[in-house]
Amino acid sequence: MSHAAVQPSSVNITLPDGSVRTYGAPVTGFQIAESIGPGLLKAAVAMKVDGVQRDLSEPIAQDASVALLTTRDAEGLEIMRHTTTAQVLALAVKEIWPAAKLAIGPTIEHGFYYDIDLEYKITPDDLPKIEAKMKEILGRGLTVQREMWKREEAIAMFEGRGETYKAELIRNAPEDDTTERGKVSLYRQGQGDDAFIDLCRGPHCPSLGKISQAFKLTKLAGAYWRGDSRNKMLQRIYGVSFANDKELKAYLTMMEEAEKRDHRKLGRQLDLFHLQEEAIGQVFWHPNGWTVYRELENYIRQKLDRENYQEVKTPMLVDRALWEASGHWEKFGENMFTSEAEERTLAIKPMNCPCHVQIFRQGIKSYRDLPLRMAEFGSCHRYEPSGALHGIMRVRGFVQDDAHIFCMESQILSETEKFCALLQEVYQELGFTEIAVKLSTRPEKRAGTDETWDKAEHSLAEAVEAVGLPYEVQPGEGAFYGPKLEFQLKDCIGRTWQCGTLQLDFVLPERLDAAYIGEDGEKHRPVMLHRAILGSLERFIGILIEQYAGKFPLWLAPVQVVVAPITNDLDDYATDVVRRLKDAGIRAESDLSTNKINYKVREHSDRKVPFIFAVGGREKEQDSVSVRRLGSQKQTVHSVAEIIDLLTAEIRERRLPPHDENAG
Repeated sequence: MSHAAVQPSSVNITLPDGSVRTYGAPVTGFQIAESIGPGLLKAAVAMKVDGVQRDLSEPIAQDASVALLTTRDAEGLEIMRHTTTAQVLALAVKEIWPAAKLAIGPTIEHGFYYDIDLEYKITPDDLPKIEAKMKEILGRGLTVQREMWKREEAIAMFEGRGETYKAELIRNAPEDDTTERGKVSLYRQGQGDDAFIDLCRGPHCPSLGKISQAFKLTKLAGAYWRGDSRNKMLQRIYGVSFANDKELKAYLTMMEEAEKRDHRKLGRQLDLFHLQEEAIGQVFWHPNGWTVYRELENYIRQKLDRENYQEVKTPMLVDRALWEASGHWEKFGENMFTSEAEERTLAIKPMNCPCHVQIFRQGIKSYRDLPLRMAEFGSCHRYEPSGALHGIMRVRGFVQDDAHIFCMESQILSETEKFCALLQEVYQELGFTEIAVKLSTRPEKRAGTDETWDKAEHSLAEAVEAVGLPYEVQPGEGAFYGPKLEFQLKDCIGRTWQCGTLQLDFVLPERLDAAYIGEDGEKHRPVMLHRAILGSLERFIGILIEQYAGKFPLWLAPVQVVVAPITNDLDDYATDVVRRLKDAGIRAESDLSTNKINYKVREHSDRKVPFIFAVGGREKEQDSVSVRRLGSQKQTVHSVAEIIDLLTAEIRERRLPPHDENAG
């Protein structure tokens, strides 16, 4: 005889502070918040039940750990943003243009977007109108309720409303995605047959009254349905949303500053590089830009030499067989550029690691040879969709400051400590003082056994803890062969950039048969640490351009000094000063044009030249120059010998420019 499961009459709820409260079963998030206090009931937007986000209205029938989320929490803020886009932006568009068909509307960093199929072409002039409608909708304070519909009924409902994209999403959804026991999750705004209904897994804010009006629609773009260029082009509306007006204003101010610093605009202004259709995603470096590139590469090279790295160079074209053996073909094959020759498939390398293993395997390695630090400024190519490309920050052809450390397990800690110290030193010297560390753990699709991953994740966590760097865990974000540390730096206007990485790999040495002879005379597998500080040089230079607003530190500046005579009868003296500057290793030019000195100063200030030397009759008599530093109104006079000593010291020490020079 079967018996129905007996539901408990009470549930114990463990709160984040460790306290336990007992409620009659089942209990909702609303009831928990109300029992704690009216302030929390008013502020709560959703909850986490045993680590899983849920709507506040969802009943809890078993003992559980519960955290109530507000917009002060990152997760709560994201839920509010999602409600803003899915339940407010979408409805606003439908009320203004009833013929609009809704596609998808996810959250992104700081905000959201929604893809819409509409014959009318939405323009930037329409955004204030949509915003006004959104605020009107928020003022209605309607409830947002979750409903579980049978798949067939939901499809019929959406098709009846002309929402063909929603119907397609349900029809193609796997059982473990938007569905639950043959049902799909929908959210209703308001009551009645004409209520707005959208497809979403949730959770959402329980009412529109919980949503902050601190939002702004920012831009428009085109987007193919499902990201497939064979499908229809939809209109995408982007927006940002924050918990309060102060945070929104700060973000918009940051975005205004970012626009001034856009590396693509400054790249043209400073004649650093260009991109063109005949080489999509690849950079044409001009002399000025290539000077910055070489200086940065040489700077890193000096650091590597000091740390006893051995620099190598590996082939660009490598047989498919090596990529299959390493596992990269299965994982990255669709992102590789290939070529056919002599009935063989060759891949243009997307990364350097398998090639470095081939160098390691040449000859017999002893434990005495370890750690072996192998570095390469490796030229790599990856297929990035054209829509994902962004200036020189996301390209198809790039160079990495890549290195691989082959070591014993007992050396993981010391090598991690050395790398973290080097990385922090480089970032500090380049002007980045705030660094966040993320520990990315095993992804769903991975190589190696669970035992190997347990060991790798434990070793990397132990190492970063020993270094003393606080970190956050990013579950499932590791490389397919091992966990990794990601180093995110914050720039001067508050944006974060993920650049450096350290990946711990037990898998690739095994797959590619790398070995060394241990102290016991037996063969052992080395551990492989994949590491980069800058990452892509192209991307990092883009970051530097925006960090400095084009006003590079003296040592990085393409042209460090312009010598400008006040009158053309002083051209010979200006030319002689330039010669002496160049002899001292300073990148100097003269401006012998007939323009007035104020025009020359203005022109070269626009070019972001760090120093302008004006020379007149008095300077010639005294063998001196009048010095104006970029960003300063002060003018000082120095002898040529003295200013050469001052500048060479600043270049040698790679000093950062005065703080006010980074102002936009």
